Amino acid sequence: MSASNNKRTDEAQIRELIETWAKSVRAKDIDGTMAHHAPDILLFDVPPPVQSRGVDEYRKSWERFFSWFGDGVFEISELSITAGDDVAFCHGLIRCGGTETSGDKVELMVRLTVCYCKIDGQWTVMHEHHSEPSTSP
Repeated sequence: MSASNNKRTDEAQIRELIETWAKSVRAKDIDGTMAHHAPDILLFDVPPPVQSRGVDEYRKSWERFFSWFGDGVFEISELSITAGDDVAFCHGLIRCGGTETSGDKVELMVRLTVCYCKIDGQWTVMHEHHSEPSTSP
């Protein structure tokens, strides 16, 4: 297979991983959400804590999110993928909505960056970054 075919195949695999991850989030499927993540995943997230290390902390972050999310929205757009032989990253936007403890519905536009390493032929998430634009000047 040529290098350009490998690149297209890798990009397609990563796109499928991201789409499957988003479907798992919408379904509140914690195991599906955590699939393909490294044991020492590093997460930078919107709500505290700002940094979480390891799959146990990653799971806790999603459990907190699911309690807020309810029947909310989680849609990825503007996804861009760059893949090398054994390292790749993607970035895009997530339209994300849930319900505050006050009962108010909230919708956010969140930035997403995900970094991968190919381990034993499988793309594995090493770092995931969710961020919200600052309202400070």
